[in-house]
Amino acid sequence: MLLRPLAAVLAAIFLPFPVQAAEVQVAVASNFLAPMQRIAAAFERDTGHRARLASGATGKFYAQIRSGAPFEVLLAADETTPARLEAEGRAVAGTRFTYAIGQLVLWSPRAEYVDAEGAILRRGGFAHLAVASPRTAPYGAAAAQVLAALGLADALAPRLVSGENIGQTYQFVASGNAELGFVALSQVMADDKLTGGSAWQVPADLYAPLRQDAVMLERGADNPAAAALLDYLRGDAARALIRGYGYRF
Repeated sequence: MLLRPLAAVLAAIFLPFPVQAAEVQVAVASNFLAPMQRIAAAFERDTGHRARLASGATGKFYAQIRSGAPFEVLLAADETTPARLEAEGRAVAGTRFTYAIGQLVLWSPRAEYVDAEGAILRRGGFAHLAVASPRTAPYGAAAAQVLAALGLADALAPRLVSGENIGQTYQFVASGNAELGFVALSQVMADDKLTGGSAWQVPADLYAPLRQDAVMLERGADNPAAAALLDYLRGDAARALIRGYGYRF
C-alpha cells in the first residue's frame, strides 16, 4: 500500500518543469507582437517561465541593444540585424534562426475599399497612404520596394504618411488618419482569417523576403528562460499560432 504514494511522490519530483521559474526580457518587432503575446501566455503555462515583452522597430532595438538595453532575446523583423549583433559579439553565436517569414498587405479598415489586385494605388481617390519608415522598419523598406516595382514611388510620395514602426503605421490606418496603408498581414489576420476591412496581399515577388530571425543576446546567455523561449518558438504549438497570423516558414 505504501508503494503507490511513494511512486506518486517520485513522479512529481521528476516532472519536466523548471526547478525555478525565470523571466526573460524580449525585444519583439512590432509586426509580431500579437502572436507573441499569445505565445508568451502559452510559454508560461507550459514551462513556468515568463516572457516580458517590449515591442518596437527593429532598427530602434538595434540602437538600444548597442547602448546597453537589458534585452535577452531579440525577435527581429529582418535577418540582417540579428546577424549584425552576432558579428559584433552582442548576440550568442549559434542561436540565430528564422522563426517566421512575414507578408506585406495593403489594408484599409473599410470593407471593399482595397481591391484584391491593389489597383486602388493607381486609381487614386485617397489623400494618405501609410507606410513604416524604411530606415528603421523592414516592413517599411518592403513597402518602398513595392512602390518602386509598381513605378508609383514618385507619384505617391506626396501622399505618404510615415510611421516609426509597423505598429504606429497600423494605428494611422485603423484610426482613419490614413485611408489605407502597407502593414503586416499578421496585424489584420488571426486564426487564418482577415479580422476586418479589405486588403490586397502583395505578391511576394515585389519585395525582398521578410525573413524574421530570432537570436539570444549576450545578456541572456546564462538565463535558462531565454534558451527555453527560443526552443519553444521552434515547437509545434508556437508554429501553429504563428501560421494562424499569416506567416510562412
